[in-house]
Amino acid sequence: MVTAASAVTLVGSVTGIVVALGSGQARTEVTHTADAAPATAAPSPSPSTPDTPSAPSAKPTPRPTARIRTPAVTPGPDRRRRPAGPVSPLLYRHPESQVLDWVRAHPGDPRTAVIAARIADRPAAVWFADPDPGTIAARVGAVTAGAAARHRVPVLVPYAIPDRDCGGASRGGAPDLAVYDAWIDAFARGLGPGEVIVVLEPDSIAQSDCLTRADRAARFASLARAGRVLKAADPRARVYYDAGHSGWNPPGEQAALLKQAGAAGADGVFSNVSNFRTTADEIAYDRRVLAALGGPARLGAVIDTSRNGNGAPSDGQWCDPAGRRIGRAPTLDTGEARIDAYLWVKPPGESDGCRGAAGTFTPSYAYDLARGVSVSPASAS
Repeated sequence: MVTAASAVTLVGSVTGIVVALGSGQARTEVTHTADAAPATAAPSPSPSTPDTPSAPSAKPTPRPTARIRTPAVTPGPDRRRRPAGPVSPLLYRHPESQVLDWVRAHPGDPRTAVIAARIADRPAAVWFADPDPGTIAARVGAVTAGAAARHRVPVLVPYAIPDRDCGGASRGGAPDLAVYDAWIDAFARGLGPGEVIVVLEPDSIAQSDCLTRADRAARFASLARAGRVLKAADPRARVYYDAGHSGWNPPGEQAALLKQAGAAGADGVFSNVSNFRTTADEIAYDRRVLAALGGPARLGAVIDTSRNGNGAPSDGQWCDPAGRRIGRAPTLDTGEARIDAYLWVKPPGESDGCRGAAGTFTPSYAYDLARGVSVSPASAS
């Protein structure tokens, strides 16, 4: 997934714990603390690499290949310095994250007020990358219980598919699909009865070229099963499937893959996870994907806007590129047909590996994103 993703935190906090994602991405996972809402067990950070199981990890964005295109960014509203918009009062901000930990530990830092107001105070997704079926139900339940206690909607990211990231920086996942299916069953038990948004396995469909035809078919069957299990466990769950982003596969090609993975039977698709494509480009792309996918008219799309305020770099740089800016605030009210939400799936400030260790919170990078400042990765710490 070219320029598709970057490092993020895993289960432990909605705004941050890190997981390395193979194609150049990383995500956030949750951790629980005493001030979090009632929970049976605290989510724990997923490993960034197989040999560092307890450390936060980050996923660099997939390197460009012949199949992945990085067209010039289309000028749009995101490229103008305009307010990100009001945060939806319905989305859940988990009380623990890397950025919140940093803000609490640095009350006197001159950057703290900006980072707190523009990043830490906004809801972000919670990532779950540890493939252990024995603990996932409690970890998911800790997050959903916390959200329910506050009458908020959590955004959850299951990220444990076998052969994750095609062996790249975010490699890992369950050892096989049988274990993964059991993990999804347990994940579903933690959902509870409330409304949740599930961003199901980033890169699992768009980045499946590394698999044999048989293995891809098996993966897609397992993803289709996952959607059914999650919806059966919680009818109020909204499950979205991987559509890559507007600079990756053509809409018709991506829709054909999504059909094989059962996306038409869920709630729609997600795009731009950990990437920088403008919201305008993603809206146009997602609508084309949905049109080609077919299925019920209710199908929609959610877009990761966490770092796309200035669009993608023209040179295709994916690793903490200079001049990026936070995008539109997370909301369930986009005002756009078939666009269900703008979400912060990747917490801004968690490095792709150039401004800091992959998947870790880097205050200088967060501060630059919050202000839209152009600084080369080599010049900051």
